[in-house]
Amino acid sequence: MNAANLFSQYHIGNFWLRYLHVLAGIAWIGLLYYFNFVQVPGLAAYGDKGEARNITITQIASRALWWFRWAAVATLATGLLIVGVIPDYMQDFMNHAGDDPANAKNAAITVGMLLGITMAANVWMVIWKNQKVVIANATNVLNGGQADPNAAGAGRRAMLMSRQNMIFSVSMLFYMVGAAHFYPEAFSATTSDGYTFIIISVVLGALLQLNALGKFGGTAAGNKMLRPYESHKNAIISSIILWLVLFVVSIIFMG
Repeated sequence: MNAANLFSQYHIGNFWLRYLHVLAGIAWIGLLYYFNFVQVPGLAAYGDKGEARNITITQIASRALWWFRWAAVATLATGLLIVGVIPDYMQDFMNHAGDDPANAKNAAITVGMLLGITMAANVWMVIWKNQKVVIANATNVLNGGQADPNAAGAGRRAMLMSRQNMIFSVSMLFYMVGAAHFYPEAFSATTSDGYTFIIISVVLGALLQLNALGKFGGTAAGNKMLRPYESHKNAIISSIILWLVLFVVSIIFMG
């Protein structure tokens, strides 16, 4: 065994950083599912028990959010390091002649990466930004202060984006894993077909992102466009529909 080779540039990027990437991703997506499947329905069940709800927010939700947002950073950082450290990772990217499995693989990992980057941005720019308002309000009320009238709206905006991230996560994980273990063996594509799949995926993702931000009628509960987010069951169904649509598109253009 060549001990020095265990930590060569190739193995650092191809194994060690991938291991850390997966480990951080488990923490991040696991907490995302905890928030959507456990915490949000649990807090809703408190009803008018405001004090108990506020204690839960300050003592449990705030801690979970710390691990959640930094796990997102760790996942994103290790993913970007993989691209930067592995030799020639981006060489001839989506530029293989004819129908080539490499084009299908590159298209799949690109979609997975774009979804993951969007989700990480959502954590810090939308979810955490609004959850800070919710936590500050809960802390203030427990200390005898007046409730912040903006807290409810902030909580809803955070919830909508959290559910959007959950919807994205199913496809994101599929294309992350599929890039190495499915698409190279089952698919091939020309460069133009691969880019077509990426463009369609980006457009669909952008429309969903704008919808979750309330750009198609606002964030109020009466907006019918927000039906995919109104319960975790709806979000699960929506995540499967998005995955199915993207999968069919990949078959059409790269199958």
